[in-house]
Amino acid sequence: MSAPHTAAGDAHPLDNPVRAALTGPHAHFAERSGRVLRYPADVTPWAALPDEPEGADWADAAALAGPGGAVAITAFREPPPDGWEITFHAEGVQLVDAGVAAAPFPPAVRLGPADVPEMLDLVARTRPGPFLPRTVELGTYLGVRREGVLVAMAGERLHPPGWSEISGVCTDESVRGQGLGTGLVLAVAHEIRERGETPFLHAAADNTNAVRLYESLGFVLRRRASFLSALVPEHPPTRLPGPGGVRTAAVR
Repeated sequence: MSAPHTAAGDAHPLDNPVRAALTGPHAHFAERSGRVLRYPADVTPWAALPDEPEGADWADAAALAGPGGAVAITAFREPPPDGWEITFHAEGVQLVDAGVAAAPFPPAVRLGPADVPEMLDLVARTRPGPFLPRTVELGTYLGVRREGVLVAMAGERLHPPGWSEISGVCTDESVRGQGLGTGLVLAVAHEIRERGETPFLHAAADNTNAVRLYESLGFVLRRRASFLSALVPEHPPTRLPGPGGVRTAAVR
């Protein structure tokens, strides 16, 4: 499946995928203050600032998260202003479908809100990245059980127009090497393809084993990406109100 075409000069939705998702298919999740958008704190930690944020934008990000709250961002050009405590910073890669052999995986079962306690337990054991009580609402999640126990899963997270991110890929140590992760990734990719969209994913740049695996499945590097999480200062600066003042609204 070919990637969605972007006209010359247009911003690509994967250049700032959080913002593209929250102004597109995931707009019903968006919490907004000024020009800053974010997901609800129990869904996923990602927020989106404008491509060239100003001081007022960081004040709006602080207003959304609250004093001491965390703001996770990607697609940033400058680090947060003085006073913000960076708690996580990693270099990553963004990989896109370039001929993935997507296919259903017969052992997979669909996971939903009733499965969240098991999913959170699996995430705690395997640490694939952020997965919160409502992350399952972001898209399709598939899992594999052995003797009734959830031992592997994969699903969807960011959803820019025309694209869907495969995320939450994890396999319990007891069943690694059996192809469950690969089968689930290909099955989630199949679900995405069936909707006429294109799969993509992110991985840590230094996780070379995972990157090689994804490349062997038919994903190719699109760009390098940085990921950052920072804590709001205890006494963040207040944005001077403009017309209408500071606006914070949940659109649900």
